[in-house]
Amino acid sequence: MNREITQPRARSGQFAVQLSATRRGARLARLLATEQLRSWGLPLDDASQVVAELASNAALHGYVPGRDFRVLLTVTGATLRIEVADARGERLPRVLEPSDVPEVYESGRGLLLVEALATRWGVRQGPFPRKTVWAEIDLG
Repeated sequence: MNREITQPRARSGQFAVQLSATRRGARLARLLATEQLRSWGLPLDDASQVVAELASNAALHGYVPGRDFRVLLTVTGATLRIEVADARGERLPRVLEPSDVPEVYESGRGLLLVEALATRWGVRQGPFPRKTVWAEIDLG
């Protein structure tokens, strides 16, 4: 195979989109992010799953009537940073242990998945009333 085709192309770039804090907005965030990653020639699977989880959390737990959420993708060198900001700064994400979520529940494990797929992740508060949940994925 041609080595040039198999190597990620983008080593710097930024993409931002603001969407309605709804399930449809979360789904659109994943689709738009996947297309952007594809255009940059970057791996899709882990990153699109992280975007899907963070956008879904923003729409579900960060929902404030009349307020949107924002997705920002930044590629710098061998790192992809995914940021999702919403308008519920007082409601910080909490990672549940697998034993805390009964198997019959269909939700509650999203941040465990983010933790498994991302190299590192965290939360940044502000400016009020916003919070930003971010995750970084090493591309190298």
